[in-house]
Amino acid sequence: MSDRVQTYRPGFFARFLPQGKWKMTLTASSPASIRLGVGDAVKLPCLDVVAISVCKALLWHTVEVRSRDRIDNLSCLGEEAATQLAADLHSFINNHLFALIGADISRLSEVDTKLRAIIEGNRQYLAQADLGRVIAGVTGDAAAALSHPLFDLELMPAALKAALPPSLAFITDPDVRHRYNDAFVSAELPRYRSFFDNLDDRSLSDQQRQACIRLEDNNLLVASAGSGKSATMVGKVAYVLDKQLYRPEEILVLAFNKSAADELQERICRQLAIDPGNPECKVTTFHALGRGIIEEVEGRPPQLADWVEHPAGEARIIERIIEELLRSDAEFTDLWVNLLVLHPKADIPVDVFGSEADYERYLSVRRRKGNATIGTIAGIHVKSLQEQTIVNWLWLNSVEFEYERQIPIEEKNGQIRYVHPDFYYPASKTIHEHLAINADGSSPFTDYVTHAENKLAAYRKAGMDIFQTTSAQANNGTLIAELEAELAKRRIPLERKSYTAIVKALEPVVIKHYHKLIAVCIKHIRASHLTLDMLLERAKSLHDRTRAREFAQVVWKITETYSRKLEEAGRIDFDSMIVNATQFVETGQYKSPYSLILVDEFQDISEPRAKLIKALKHQKPFTKLFAVGDDWQSIYRFAGSDITIFTQFDANFGASWQGRLEQTYRCNQLIAETAASFVQRNSAQLKKSVRSTRPAIARSIRVVPIDGDRDKPDFTDACHRLLKRLDIFLGGISGQWRSDGREKLKVMVLWRYNQLEPFRGSVPRFDNIEVSGLSFHRAKGLEADYTILLDVSEGDYGVPSRIEDDELLNLVMPQPEMFEYAEERRLFYVALTRASRGVFLLTNSRDPSRYIRELSEIAGENLRFETVDGGPLHQCPACRVGQLVERNGRNNSRFLGCNQYPGCDHTQQLNRRSAE
Repeated sequence: MSDRVQTYRPGFFARFLPQGKWKMTLTASSPASIRLGVGDAVKLPCLDVVAISVCKALLWHTVEVRSRDRIDNLSCLGEEAATQLAADLHSFINNHLFALIGADISRLSEVDTKLRAIIEGNRQYLAQADLGRVIAGVTGDAAAALSHPLFDLELMPAALKAALPPSLAFITDPDVRHRYNDAFVSAELPRYRSFFDNLDDRSLSDQQRQACIRLEDNNLLVASAGSGKSATMVGKVAYVLDKQLYRPEEILVLAFNKSAADELQERICRQLAIDPGNPECKVTTFHALGRGIIEEVEGRPPQLADWVEHPAGEARIIERIIEELLRSDAEFTDLWVNLLVLHPKADIPVDVFGSEADYERYLSVRRRKGNATIGTIAGIHVKSLQEQTIVNWLWLNSVEFEYERQIPIEEKNGQIRYVHPDFYYPASKTIHEHLAINADGSSPFTDYVTHAENKLAAYRKAGMDIFQTTSAQANNGTLIAELEAELAKRRIPLERKSYTAIVKALEPVVIKHYHKLIAVCIKHIRASHLTLDMLLERAKSLHDRTRAREFAQVVWKITETYSRKLEEAGRIDFDSMIVNATQFVETGQYKSPYSLILVDEFQDISEPRAKLIKALKHQKPFTKLFAVGDDWQSIYRFAGSDITIFTQFDANFGASWQGRLEQTYRCNQLIAETAASFVQRNSAQLKKSVRSTRPAIARSIRVVPIDGDRDKPDFTDACHRLLKRLDIFLGGISGQWRSDGREKLKVMVLWRYNQLEPFRGSVPRFDNIEVSGLSFHRAKGLEADYTILLDVSEGDYGVPSRIEDDELLNLVMPQPEMFEYAEERRLFYVALTRASRGVFLLTNSRDPSRYIRELSEIAGENLRFETVDGGPLHQCPACRVGQLVERNGRNNSRFLGCNQYPGCDHTQQLNRRSAE
């Protein structure tokens, strides 16, 4: 081994940051050592390092080095430097392991004997951890090296590999172990056929049975909606206990809420025929586990803040903090008002969107003559988000103005030409043009600059007082300052409206949206120890930098106050409880009894919870992880979940076996296939082929366009009419479905936002259907025979909801999703897959959701357009979201045209068949 010394540290400027003050030295001379200077210098024995991983932090990459009793984070690295450092460290440790094996190779005969004892007879599935546990039972450096978690056979020199006993091929050749395990599974399936034929009151599918039998070090079971995830978890626990692979007290089952944990515990106990009050294995929530760990270490339960266990407690404490800061902090007040009034949404360039139509949809739900218009707090509609900012600022400061007032200008030839400047201020008779001109003098619109210059010249020639603002000023954050300065020159008075008046004029959902964003950001800021400087640096990478910068300052002040309130009260919140519990595990103050950890609904995992799982795994050698979930149903980003922990499972937890549950017991095949194709249009979602136990029902997805006065359809009335129609229809065919003893079929009415709720607490009763109503989020995990989805339309609060896909989340998310409306797509998938027999999509006839077009492209003729009473509608073959209606042509002729005109100008000749 070479005596060469390798030294690693961040780049020059990064060393001035608190996270960049580290240095790592690798000395290859005997004995090999790793010296880390992170605060106090420490020398790490190679055998003590159990895991090395690279993770993307907010602004840089970090190499995490886990030892037996500590974790060191080597931050402030670029991606390439971090990857190289991790690879070099991994190689360095393995060279040390190989040296230990070569120096003590004679002791491997004992390892050979122990391995043969478990291999022969094909008695159990063998993961690397199973082999490692056997080898660890042999004393000596060679056995310790072979069973080390970072042992990498691909790096082992060929000569050393050839000198190993034959049984060690299970370690040195992955194909040998994989062939053994495949043979074991094939033999185990018939041996356990009767066991799996009646498990959890059902017969498990082949994929479920394999998932129960296979048990690698890390396992991810990628499920489909209604595919029996919970039954598989029950089967896994029952199987490993029946095989006596683990004792009950070594098994930990984790769920995300108490009701799910209670249901799993009840089902496991029923399957094992034991007392539900004493399940032996631990079935609990993450929060309860964290609480228990802290209580065991500190001798008393942690003191939770009084607000955390109330359903609305988090929202209320955020509101209370904002109210306090509004009274005490003038800078906060200005920033908060700016966000609410001037920046209700991000000003994102048109070229970021897939099409101009998508950009117009982003701008507003309103259209005039085919163009998107944007509402303002002053009650007028404008053409751009920058104009919205100007109008809202003028309203905020009580400035009298007119938008696009008609003004006469005399031409050279004496003729009068009428122009419509953007803004006119009567107090000083001033014209104000806001120009779409960039910092380099260019414009995204053809001939715009020349036209603007001519227009300004005409104003000046006419002797008019004029000033201009530009998109460049909006982009660099100086727009409002420039506007204020120009008005001051003209002595136009400013009178700031009261906060009460501001809140009264705002749509409540604007404030609610910012509250939700703040709640998510607080979790990430506290869990990842982010600083204001880090947030402000990240703000520079967002499209709307002014809004991002102001929000970063606001959320930082709120987070500081939130943390101080906890500290002053000597209490913690749920997230702190998990973080504190993780620290107790990582430092060895808590000794984990668990060798098998099962996690339900793994798609909802957050970074703090993932760290707790990793800590438990690494603290007790050879602990295995079995995670079950469906990344297509990851819909809790606002609660802190991070889907990339699921979709990049290997990167987060190490090499794994990944299985699929692709058979659904809920949706009929048409709904299952259509929904699966729809959600997989986001290529970042994991791929599955979904098969249903229920045959396809033709046209079981139905679109019901609803007309309305002033573009506001009455979805409540339409919903009640549809329910009555469905009740009458099902009563007429009751002989087909009452044969199984059911008195009524279930119908769920689902909505994106609660203001759409059509029952107002009084759900109607019917003879043949049992009706319930829920939001899309609350419907997750439930099922019905039919579902009715309300307002599947374009709009800020439609489907997809435009306010939810806010770029501000990228301030705190290390790996933001790049696909447009990624979580909204998954949420719509959840809503689609609640029904077994049929789905009705009620939509605004003037603004149907883009998702309807996608479903039509996927399902073709199996997607039916109809009236609320069931009559057929002629779907437009061009845009796929409109309907063909009769229109008047020239010379009293009639033709069919799309009702989405001018967005869609498809027409076709009216014939007798289409007129019927």
